[in-house]
Amino acid sequence: MAKIRIGWFTFTCCEDSTIVFTELLNKHYKEWFEKFEFVHARILQKDDSKEIQQMDFAFVEGAISSDAQETKLKKIREMSTTLVAIGACAVTGAPSNQRNFFNEMQKKEIRDVLDKFKYKDKVMKLSEVVKVDIAVPGCPMNEQIFLELIKKVINNTTQSS
Repeated sequence: MAKIRIGWFTFTCCEDSTIVFTELLNKHYKEWFEKFEFVHARILQKDDSKEIQQMDFAFVEGAISSDAQETKLKKIREMSTTLVAIGACAVTGAPSNQRNFFNEMQKKEIRDVLDKFKYKDKVMKLSEVVKVDIAVPGCPMNEQIFLELIKKVINNTTQSS
């Protein structure tokens, strides 16, 4: 049976869901590595520069705050059958998007930082850029919802094989 090809990607956020995911890998390593092929997961790889490959599921954490991030997210969407928004920043944009609500004085105060890192004026949730198929809310992600999703993914793949 072919393994389910997945990727885990992170954009603008505190990466708390990545930490939860890593802890879950500690508990479910044997089961998941029999079922999943991790084609992209920076937390599991030495080299993050490899080309984004075709995958069944892309799990994406974080909001989009730059043109480069937007371009990469569009490539991830193109290369994935199912895109899953992971955590509050990906699902709602918040709290990463709090600067979207700054007054003019506050915006002026951060302009140099935005310019230095080539950030957009507006931080976006994933669904403002691409189609999101599934959302796992929470900050960090809701662990139970995530585990239920993984269970469905494994069961649906097993049944269709």
